Amino acid sequence: MRITKREFLKTTGVLAASSVLSPPFATAGQPPAVSREVRVALPRGRVPLSFIIDDSTCLVNMGKFCMPQFAATYPDRRDYQKDWQQWPDEIPDSFVREFGSWCAEQGVRGKYSIVPYPACVGWLDRTLPGWSQKQLKDSLKLVRDLMVPNWDIHPEMITHTRVIDLKTGRPFAEISPATMENSYPQQDMSVDHLAAYLAYALKILKNCDLPCEGITTPGGFGNQVKDKLPLAVFEAVRDVYGCELPHYFKYISSGDESTEPRLEALRDEDSSSPSVVANVPAGTGDWFGGWDGVLPSQGDRYANEDATRGRMVELIEQGRPAIMLCHWPGMYCGGSLEGYRDFQRVVLALNRRFQDETVWMKVSEIGRYWTAKRLTKIQRHGNTVRLNAPFSCPNFTLRLPSERVSRITLRTGDVAEQLSSVSSLPAIAAGMFHYVDGEYTVCFPLSKGESRIELS
Repeated sequence: MRITKREFLKTTGVLAASSVLSPPFATAGQPPAVSREVRVALPRGRVPLSFIIDDSTCLVNMGKFCMPQFAATYPDRRDYQKDWQQWPDEIPDSFVREFGSWCAEQGVRGKYSIVPYPACVGWLDRTLPGWSQKQLKDSLKLVRDLMVPNWDIHPEMITHTRVIDLKTGRPFAEISPATMENSYPQQDMSVDHLAAYLAYALKILKNCDLPCEGITTPGGFGNQVKDKLPLAVFEAVRDVYGCELPHYFKYISSGDESTEPRLEALRDEDSSSPSVVANVPAGTGDWFGGWDGVLPSQGDRYANEDATRGRMVELIEQGRPAIMLCHWPGMYCGGSLEGYRDFQRVVLALNRRFQDETVWMKVSEIGRYWTAKRLTKIQRHGNTVRLNAPFSCPNFTLRLPSERVSRITLRTGDVAEQLSSVSSLPAIAAGMFHYVDGEYTVCFPLSKGESRIELS
């Protein structure tokens, strides 16, 4: 069973136990008929890698400022009885710059949360008490310039702590699990009301000139309305950003459960413009420094020194999307950077051993690829493969059994592009093909609408 982040952390002893519902996924039906001679492969024939970072925002150390609010709500929970007063207020931009630059050098891509009203400290589109306006503007600019090219930006609801009354813009006066975002809502709620709450967070990020195609849920947010959450994500992201293919992160796939994205809230499947939401799960727990940044890092659980063991190694070797999870305070670790150093070791080990077998992708890119794989209609007639795609997709990759041919051409409308041959599969990229053992692997930018691959 695919579980939420909160449920996974409870099973590993980070959060105390409480009853929650299993996710009633609104999964799409059976895939459209595809010729047995044509198979959609992994992107560029490689296993997708990604890195999901939760509880990140501008400047504010969420571990410190969340802790007393959780402690007030759950006074009997030992997890929240920690010496948070001694922790730093800030995770500085100097660390964001070091982290983002190093990840860019190594090709790491993923998702980076920006909590819009972090732990009620201040509004990122207005003012952040404790920091100057210049510091806030510089921090947002750093995210736009350094992080956005390689990372999806998500709100992690509005505050990640107290629930906001949308009529007043203030936290509800009551302090209880019912007014904490990590356990909100605790009763049934309409799709429209849920979407309005998500849209409130998205609008703040839009005011900050941050792009956004998806949402991350904090803790158990939405656990009581899991069937309505995908529809609310679709409505909110479409309404605020006009995004054609929203996605969200909430769940962790463990054990042998599939780590592939699931398509939810699918409507008008047979039309040229279906509506759908991609539910993209993580494949690991958070084993670096924990959500508050005070746990010992356990990077070996992702991958050991030579990448021969660990959950990420297991997923790669099985050909399944391998998406790591962590929390931003667990990278910074109060300034010791223990989690970050362990993360660097894991990335270097994975890149050394699997550099020809994996590709780093944003979460949105993984969701888009599996959506295109699921919804694109593919038919083969002799040496012509016809595709009708409701969504475009870079690096779309097909496996085509065939005798050797002289050339392979991609035709989109009136445009014809002759693809280039490469001598080895690891070298393949968009606009290229590779032939071995009676089968072509063809990689190309899939366009929305009709296109075709011609072998001649």
